[in-house]
Parts: sequence; structure tokens; C-alpha cells
Amino acid sequence: MAKVTRDDVARLAGTSTAVVSYVINNGPRPVAPGTRERVLAAIKELGYRPDRVAQAMASQRTDLIGLIVPDARQAFFAEMAHAVEQAAAERGKMVLVGNSDYLDEREVHYLRAFLGMRVSGLILISQGPSEHAAAEIDAWDARVVLLHRRPDAIDDVAVVLDDVGGARSVTRHLLDHGHAYVACLGGVDSTPESGDPVTDHVTGWRQAMTEAGLSTEGRLFKAPYNRYDAYRVALELLAGPDRPPALVCATDDQAIGVLRAARELRIDVPGELAVAGFDDVKEAALTDPPLTTVGSDREAMARAAVDLAIGDPSDNGGGPAPGDRLRQFPVHMRIRRSCGCPAD
Repeated sequence: MAKVTRDDVARLAGTSTAVVSYVINNGPRPVAPGTRERVLAAIKELGYRPDRVAQAMASQRTDLIGLIVPDARQAFFAEMAHAVEQAAAERGKMVLVGNSDYLDEREVHYLRAFLGMRVSGLILISQGPSEHAAAEIDAWDARVVLLHRRPDAIDDVAVVLDDVGGARSVTRHLLDHGHAYVACLGGVDSTPESGDPVTDHVTGWRQAMTEAGLSTEGRLFKAPYNRYDAYRVALELLAGPDRPPALVCATDDQAIGVLRAARELRIDVPGELAVAGFDDVKEAALTDPPLTTVGSDREAMARAAVDLAIGDPSDNGGGPAPGDRLRQFPVHMRIRRSCGCPAD
């Protein structure tokens, strides 16, 4: 059976092959609704399937977007990856996901792999120092969109949150409950120079404590970002003699680990320990008690990142305008019972 071609579709629809291409690729030129319907009907009748490989070879670009995340097993990154996939699908793109596992060399591995595939765009959620990633991006002369974090080493466009402001607000909220002080559970390796959102959460906590005239000395504790290791750290912290009255965690995963440790140690939350997190993962509403946290519009961030990733910098309407290389989204608090507020 002869292979159906674009010429066959054009003949049956009574139009040109260029118009068929515009319908298949959803552009770059508009197609009248009636003509579009005829083309789609012809495609269906003939069973035409576009040769994506040939298209990619001709244009040197694919319909793929590369997305590199630190660890898709963590709820925040899983939800962000899903939001990126949805935004990409709305624009006729598919997403390839690579996990860096917080390792610089794996981040570089996926950068090389995805850029070598001629992806239409690349979105990077980096949690490492990123010097090697920056060198790789420069070597490929690639345009990469940074999502969630903008390391100093990489000067590409970025879509981020007001992490400092969000952490400051939730710390103030805990202090407003009358606690003598609020401790903080931060990351293990973060430094103020890293540009790490978790470090920004610690910075926001410090600012709120300082503004309240309270010392932060000896009140910052460190744990990995995942709930399992945070649970082990929390067991030791909460069982000790200096258990804090309130604890703000740099991530929801950490806070979920803290809640599990508190339950195991029979510590009442929020009666004996107020807890708050950051990220507003869906599971935060289902913990016991439900977790007070800081959230954001992940879907809007994902759409912005995808649009920036696939935009044509030579097109005035495609790339970011000068001075628009950093898009910061606002945050909002999700008040639930873990902080001491009554149930919704």
C-alpha cells in the first residue's frame, strides 16, 4: 500500500501543500476555519501521519521540549513537571524529562543529550552549582529557560518566585501566634551565594526573626529536602531538650517528614509544635493536621517557561524584551491547622 503524502491530503482537501503544513503545525500562518476542517477531514480519511523525523531534519528542530529536574520523585518537582507538560501540549509540543539527582555531572549529561536532539526549547530546574552547566550552554550557544531557580553562573531568562518574601510572611504568621521564637529547617549544602530557593527561604526566615527582635543563633537546622531524611533529622531534633515551639520548613516534603516524626513522638501539632512548609504540594492539604504552607501559581509559571523556551528571540513577539530576563511570580499563604489556625 502506497504511503499517503501531504500532496495526497492537499488534493483531497482542494488546497495547497503549504496550507496542509500550516494546519498540521498550527502555523506559522492562519488558516480559514472552513479550509482547516477540509484538511483535517482529508487527513482522517486518508490516514495521513506526518513524518516527524523528516520535519525535524528539515527544520533542525523537533517538537520536543527538554526539562531537567533535580528529582521527579519529590512532589514539588513532579507537580511542576506535570504543569510544564500540560503547557507544552497546549502548544503542540512534547516533553522529555531528565533527573539530575542534584548532581552537576548528570545535569550536564542531560543538557548535552537534549540539546543534541535539537529540542525546540530547554527548561532547567537546577539545584547544583551550575558552573559546568553554564559552560555547556555557552558551548552549544543554546537558549535555556531557568525555572524555580536562577544560579549566578547562568545568565539565561528565568521564571522564579518571591521566595524570600514568602518565607518572611509565613514566619511572621507563626510569630503572630505568640511563639517565643520560630526555628527553621533549611537545606544541607545551601549557601547565600548559591541562588538556591531553599537558601532564600532561610533568608526570609532570618529577616522575619530580625524584624521581630529575635535571635536566629542556634535556631537553624539542616536536613535533606526529601521527607524521609527530614523525618530522621526531626526525630532527633524533636526528642531533644531544646525542641522549638514553632518550625518553618524550607520545603513541604521536609514538613511532612516533621509531622510524621511529631506523631511518632506523641507531640501535639499545633498544640506543642506549630509547623509550616513551603511549596503547597497537593499532599499538604491531606496531612494530619493539614499543613500551612506557601504556594504559587505553578501552571502560570509553567506556561511562562514554555513560552520563553519555544519563542524565537529574533521575533519581537517571541523572546523576552530587554530587561525582562527575570520573571518573578508572587506567592500566597495557604493557612491550615498545622500553624494553630482553626480548620477551614
